[in-house]
Amino acid sequence: MARKKFSALEISLIVLFAFVSIVAVALIVVLATKGTAVKGKDTDPETQTVPSTPGKCPSDVNVNIDGRINCIPDQFATETLCTQRGCCWSPLNSTTHPWCIFGDNHGYKVDHQQASNAGIEVKLSRIPSPTLFGNDIDNVLLTTENQTSSRLRFKIIDPKNKRFEVPHQYIQKFTQPGALDTKYKIEVIQNPFGIKVIRKSNNRVLFDTTVGPLVYSDQYLQISTKLPSNYFYGIGEHIHKRFRHDTYWKNWPIFTRDELPGDNNHNLYGQHTFFTCIEDDTGLSFGVFLLNSNAMEIFIQPTPIITYRVTGGILDFYIFVGDNPEQVVQQYVELIGRPAMPSYWGLGFQLSRWNYLTLDEVKRVVQRNRAAGIPFDVQVTDIDYMEEKKDFTYDMDKFAGLPEFVKDLHDHGQKYIIILDPAISINKRLNGTPYETYDRGSAKDVWVKMADGKTPLIGEVWPGLTVYPDFTNPNCIDWWVEECQIFHNTVPYDGLWIDMNEVSSFVKGSKDGCSPNKLNYPPFTPDLINIFVFDKHACMSMKNLDQTHKFLLKAIEKVFPNKRGFVLSRSTFAGSGRHAGHWLGDNTALWEHMEWSITGLLEFSLFGIPYAGADICGFILDTTEELCTRWMQLGAFYPFSRNHNGETFKPQDPAVFGQDSILVKSSRHYLLIRYTLLPFLYTLFYKAHMYGDTVSRPFLHEFYTDQNSWIEDTQFLWGPSLLITPVLKQGADKVSAYIPDAIWYDYETGAKRPWRKQRVEMYLPIDKIGLHLRGGYIFPIQQPNVTTTASRQNPLGLIIALGDNNTAKGDFFWDDGESKDSIEKGNYIFYNFSVASVSIFLGDTLNAIFFFPLSIVLKIVNYLYVVTNHFVCLFSKVLHITGLKLSLGHSYRVKWTSTFPVKERFGCFPDVGETQEKCIARGCEWSPNTAGTSAPKCYYPKDDDPYVVTSVSYTPTGITADLKMNSRKARSLPYPNPISNLRLEVKYHKNEMLQFKIYDADKKRYEVPVPLNIPTSPTSTYEERLYDVEIKENPFGIQVRRRSTGVVIWDSQVPGFSFYDQFIQITTRLPSEFLYGFGEVEHTAFKRDLNWHTWGMFTRDQPPGYKLNSYGFQPYYMVMENEGNAHGVLLLNSNAMDVTFQPTPSLTYRTIGGILDFYMFLGPTPEGATKQYHEFIGRPVMPPYWALGFQLSRYGYRNTSEIVSLYEEMVNAKIPYDVQYTDIDYMERQLDFTLRDRFHDLPKFVERIHQDGMKYIIILDPAISGNETLPYPAFSRGVEKNVFVKWPNTDEICWAKVWPDLPNVTIDESLTEDEAVNASRAHVAFPDFFRPNTTDWWATEIDDYYNNVMKFDGLWIDMNEPSSFVNGTTSNVCRNDTLNYPPYFPDLTKRGEGLHFRTMCMETEQILSDGTSVLHYDVHNLYGWSQVKPTHDALQKTTGKRGIIISRSTYPTGGRWGGHWLGDNYANWDNLDKSIIGMMEFSLFGISYTGADICGFFNNSEYELCARWMQLGSFYPFSRNHNIAFTRRQDPCSWDEPFKNMSRHIINIRYNLLPHFYTIMHEIHANGGTVIRPLLHEFFDDQETWYIFKQFLWGSGFLVSPVMEPGSTEVNAYVPDARWFDYHTGRDIGIRKTYTKFDAPLHKINLHVRGGHILPCQEPAQNTFHSRKNVMKLIVAVDDNKMAQGSLFWDDGDSIDTYERGQYLSVQFKLNQTTLTSTVIHNGYSNPSELKLGYIKVWGKDKTLVSSVELTYDGLTENLPFTNDPSNGILDIDLSNKNVILEKNIEISWKP
Repeated sequence: MARKKFSALEISLIVLFAFVSIVAVALIVVLATKGTAVKGKDTDPETQTVPSTPGKCPSDVNVNIDGRINCIPDQFATETLCTQRGCCWSPLNSTTHPWCIFGDNHGYKVDHQQASNAGIEVKLSRIPSPTLFGNDIDNVLLTTENQTSSRLRFKIIDPKNKRFEVPHQYIQKFTQPGALDTKYKIEVIQNPFGIKVIRKSNNRVLFDTTVGPLVYSDQYLQISTKLPSNYFYGIGEHIHKRFRHDTYWKNWPIFTRDELPGDNNHNLYGQHTFFTCIEDDTGLSFGVFLLNSNAMEIFIQPTPIITYRVTGGILDFYIFVGDNPEQVVQQYVELIGRPAMPSYWGLGFQLSRWNYLTLDEVKRVVQRNRAAGIPFDVQVTDIDYMEEKKDFTYDMDKFAGLPEFVKDLHDHGQKYIIILDPAISINKRLNGTPYETYDRGSAKDVWVKMADGKTPLIGEVWPGLTVYPDFTNPNCIDWWVEECQIFHNTVPYDGLWIDMNEVSSFVKGSKDGCSPNKLNYPPFTPDLINIFVFDKHACMSMKNLDQTHKFLLKAIEKVFPNKRGFVLSRSTFAGSGRHAGHWLGDNTALWEHMEWSITGLLEFSLFGIPYAGADICGFILDTTEELCTRWMQLGAFYPFSRNHNGETFKPQDPAVFGQDSILVKSSRHYLLIRYTLLPFLYTLFYKAHMYGDTVSRPFLHEFYTDQNSWIEDTQFLWGPSLLITPVLKQGADKVSAYIPDAIWYDYETGAKRPWRKQRVEMYLPIDKIGLHLRGGYIFPIQQPNVTTTASRQNPLGLIIALGDNNTAKGDFFWDDGESKDSIEKGNYIFYNFSVASVSIFLGDTLNAIFFFPLSIVLKIVNYLYVVTNHFVCLFSKVLHITGLKLSLGHSYRVKWTSTFPVKERFGCFPDVGETQEKCIARGCEWSPNTAGTSAPKCYYPKDDDPYVVTSVSYTPTGITADLKMNSRKARSLPYPNPISNLRLEVKYHKNEMLQFKIYDADKKRYEVPVPLNIPTSPTSTYEERLYDVEIKENPFGIQVRRRSTGVVIWDSQVPGFSFYDQFIQITTRLPSEFLYGFGEVEHTAFKRDLNWHTWGMFTRDQPPGYKLNSYGFQPYYMVMENEGNAHGVLLLNSNAMDVTFQPTPSLTYRTIGGILDFYMFLGPTPEGATKQYHEFIGRPVMPPYWALGFQLSRYGYRNTSEIVSLYEEMVNAKIPYDVQYTDIDYMERQLDFTLRDRFHDLPKFVERIHQDGMKYIIILDPAISGNETLPYPAFSRGVEKNVFVKWPNTDEICWAKVWPDLPNVTIDESLTEDEAVNASRAHVAFPDFFRPNTTDWWATEIDDYYNNVMKFDGLWIDMNEPSSFVNGTTSNVCRNDTLNYPPYFPDLTKRGEGLHFRTMCMETEQILSDGTSVLHYDVHNLYGWSQVKPTHDALQKTTGKRGIIISRSTYPTGGRWGGHWLGDNYANWDNLDKSIIGMMEFSLFGISYTGADICGFFNNSEYELCARWMQLGSFYPFSRNHNIAFTRRQDPCSWDEPFKNMSRHIINIRYNLLPHFYTIMHEIHANGGTVIRPLLHEFFDDQETWYIFKQFLWGSGFLVSPVMEPGSTEVNAYVPDARWFDYHTGRDIGIRKTYTKFDAPLHKINLHVRGGHILPCQEPAQNTFHSRKNVMKLIVAVDDNKMAQGSLFWDDGDSIDTYERGQYLSVQFKLNQTTLTSTVIHNGYSNPSELKLGYIKVWGKDKTLVSSVELTYDGLTENLPFTNDPSNGILDIDLSNKNVILEKNIEISWKP
């Protein structure tokens, strides 16, 4: 709690005092003269007992200047005063060293020495000399007691007069004979007297008082001792800043005082005279305790020497001789009283502040922290809860309802603690009634008295004028206990926090001042804050005030019978820990105060008060979010963990910073870790209580042989084994941390750290504190909850951190957590745990009197492998054992079997021809036993570590690291040119996106030249970032962790990382088995099968088939994490590659060139991750409206008449369709930009269908014939512009063969394609579309054909993998085997045939737009990508319209300019469902305009298959029926009438929904995401949806469930967890989150609309040109809350960039209960004839009858006709006779 506020006068006096002090320092040289600056008491002749003759003085002033003992410690030294005191005047150049020092004429000499029962007795007499402070005692007695073999007591007393001795509760009079076999011996020096305490084992002098004289007067005692080491710790309470004492002339006054801690030597709240000293690197240590409670100072100087200057009592020393520092502390607390055992709940987190102002504010704090999920057990209130700050009252106005609030806390398993100050107000209550607490105390005469022994001393504290209880008075104890009980009867608090008990007063001494006697004005005043000992204190002459702690326990025993309760005290003394804990006082919200708190924590561990902590986030001043975040992390590991601050300052409880703040997330995370570790912490407190162990432990107590540990005080341990490394500097995310000599594991990951006995730079971003577990120890844990009450109901567990020999030990104490004396009564369980090899022994030493089930979870870190169904093991060497239903109180042994699990094998022989001999030659391991799986027989050893991390640099925007090949550990792989030096770059581009890139540090390698939307500089902030990245070592790996869950989503720290010129391999573990993506290759489900499958990726003219690499190259995947989050990963690499999936789960990339350039997208939803990826690669193209119409094509149209006939049949059958295609048949000999004679009238037909609103698309292949005998401009202009791909460093075209035929050759159509290649195919050249001049040439050819031959509307580009019918070139022989037959050949189709199989030679040269030469080897997979944008741009430039491009070959970013069809599929049933997989995958890949050839391309389709495919294909974004020549027709009109009717019906449904579909296409174009949407993207909380691929969504609200099996008349479909309506009937199906069978006769596809969605529709017509003129409709599907919403995007359907130019209409629809609104959001397009609203269907309305429907439009309100089906909740509203246009706002409502 804060101080009383200073008045203006007080502030002025303080400033004046400071000014005087400065002047005094400046005049120090002047003062050091022969004149006396002050008439001191030492010059009083009454105290001058002998002539002032100095003793023997040093002859050389420079000898032992650091050993000088100051003779004038009380004022500035002068020669005159020095002479008066009989000391030696020896001025120096330094004012730090004393100038007046003792000679040998001061002190005592030994008169007689004799043995005693316990030690020796020595009579001492004073050596005649001038006095220092008067009333010297001439004869004193030294007695020693060899109390134990390691504890010595010696005291010096006045044998004639009884002097005050501390009446310590636990230090009893020693009556035993002295110990004989001691570790110490005593040497008494005769004249001058001195005593030496010597360690027997090495004769080291531990305590040597011969360095200065003994001074023993009535009110001044002085003794000095020299120590054997500069490394000593303790003495308090002060701010020492560093744990190890600074020996450079430091003075530390000790006198309990209400004082703010700061950067000074001020005496603070407690009095502790104990210190420890470590002697050498064997750990030998000793401690010294002066049992004296008078005001004193302890002066420390180099050599080192400690001088005690004490104002009364006796000199009563205890020396503890130990083998190590921890043992010394144990000996000390054995003497003064071992620490209390805290209540279990007292180890929970606590919230407090001074001046909540009202109880309502306290309630808000509690509620918001509960809502934030902050674990906390205790709410504390400061004095603001009291009425006028009077003890044992509460403010009936501001804190009305306090008892009920406390009950609410108790109901939530929480506790309530109140503050009490010792001072009692003498004033009446606020309402004028007596203050009964004061009156009852007065009646019992319990107050401290003035010097007269009768008058109560009146001071002033918070309530005003006060009296002070005299706790030495037995009546006072009774009174205090009674008051505690009375108040508890009203407010049922759970513990007491005692403040202001130094004892503090706001006036000096008392309201009447203090008597002018020697107690209040002693001859010597220590270096206190003020010159008066009674400043901010009661008078020193008062009668009598003792410690309150033991009397508080009486109150605890009365109020909480048989419970431990809770006592927290500000003022402490040796032994206070036996009763109470301590907080470090009124600190300040400054970074240095947080740092200094660690020293305070460690010092109170020495003092025997382990239950200690600082005010988290600071008490004084406004904290900052960064400081408070870091302090909450540190404070989570204070034994006493409380967030508390002062009045007038901003609230700083965690939740006040916002539920989504880094502070809240970090605080919750680390408090949950604290609660997880509470069984461990509680066990440490048990050991402190029983044995005196420290809880918060300095490094040196464990690692005393390492001198580096002797000075560490910015880190600390819990017990022996939990290492805590906080961040203590503003803006820092790296800590220079010392890692002691042990094995250490990262607590949060289980990863074994490579550090040992070294200083490391630990990366700790804003939400992290360093936590490491020491190997060789076992940690009891418990599943956490938000209170200890709830936590204690959860399963217990163990974390076992194996040590060097795979062993570990630990223990566990458990009782009911609050009963008093449970240990003494044996009501507890104590387990010893030990691990050896493959078993753990859990042995209890005491049976409990209670039992309950215990679900133990064992987590063993650094464990290697296990095979059993009960264990889960990762290569991170963490073993989890769960499901152990054990009961406490019995002994157990758990054993496990160890082996190398098959799923942990990472293949070392991905090539063909795996043998044991070849495997061993690679340095890999071989095992033919694959447990019946396809696991590799040859695999990397677990210690594979081919690259060493030589440097790592963390910055706010990323990480860079250098890697060097470790030839000693690298495998002997058969690939040439390993890359020795690698560079890793990690960039935090966005909060949800990062990049990590590994490349050759010495030489530029090929990188993919595609445009990406990357910020020019990272825009992420640490606070908002969704991920953390860590570079792992031994072996090297990258680890990416999702912050919100802690799940590692990328972990490449596994064997096998390789980087050769033509073989690059990296493996990552996956967070789950739910992986989607990678293409283009056919597989059997949307979710990839991770059961040992390898998939090649290399663009090839390959019809879809299982595991056959096909047209596109899409190295992107998405993973659903088990927690329901999703992330995506792109490897930006265009070289041939394969990926291996294995059930670890993990995946391995192998690519044969380029670099590793990964991008991750953190979502966290699957749709969110997809949108982030699309933003990065470029969002999908916006197709024209007509492109959503149905389309017809086939390869094999014989002439124009055949197409005309088809067109007329479709029109006559009234089957809607918008687009007609021709395949290469329309060309002359398959030459681009030509027209075959049979199709001479095709342009006229195109003109005809244009007039009817239809569109025409032609095909173009990239290959250009070079064998023409007549002019062929496409080739000749290409040669002229140098556009064709050539052999490297030549002007020679690399010729190939594709479709173009030779001129003047008769074509035999009966030949196979391969036969035709030799018989009739021409030589062709491939354009290099990377070249800018190629782009221009291509645009010219397209423009020329459009304007001079035929007005097409879109372009279909095929064969652009690029496909060739020969291998590489016409000779089938390429010129570079290394490139065409690389050292590692990925697992591709025709693996042994070379990369040039059916494509170009890999060594051919292509030229990038910047002039860079690249190999086709590197850019082969980009060929189709490089063609699509030039084609898109040329089409739009030529036609002036949006158009559409359909490309067969794809690469990431290609969806920005074109769509894709799924290639040359087969008319088979298994190709039907694979088309859904393909569409969903290409939705992920950013190519939303996708579809398969309806009814199949190859083979004759059959009736049922084609019918079902027409139904499914009607909901492809790209909906086209297409098949190959020489098979039967399969267009709708080629079948019977029922087929036509079915086709018409289903395509009409599509056209009806086109406004909705078009709107979705726009939303994806504008924002990214999926059009064909997997169910898991919407219902990711339902893991069943993660498997589904035979159903899909259009957007978020339209579910398609097609029939996929022949002969089926029903479909077993999954209904996700939402309200769904049958599209065909409008009825609520009443089914959710289950599979159900829907009727599906041949003519029907099941379609459902999701509740909460509004779908804009339009009456269908023959094509979109006509349908766009029909009335609009709305389907309103109501959700459970009677709400729905939707939107409409509308433009002219064909213009370029209408959205980007604002030339569109955007309308938002909303239903709220019974009111439907249509609101114009953007009005940049107007065409009323297209936008008339005609009908509204409301589905899912409640079953009440509707009496009226009102329309409000254009300022008018009128009724509308409607029909109502209340039993089915359907309302149909008719607006067809109203001229309601969607360009204006509309409101429609209905009433019952």
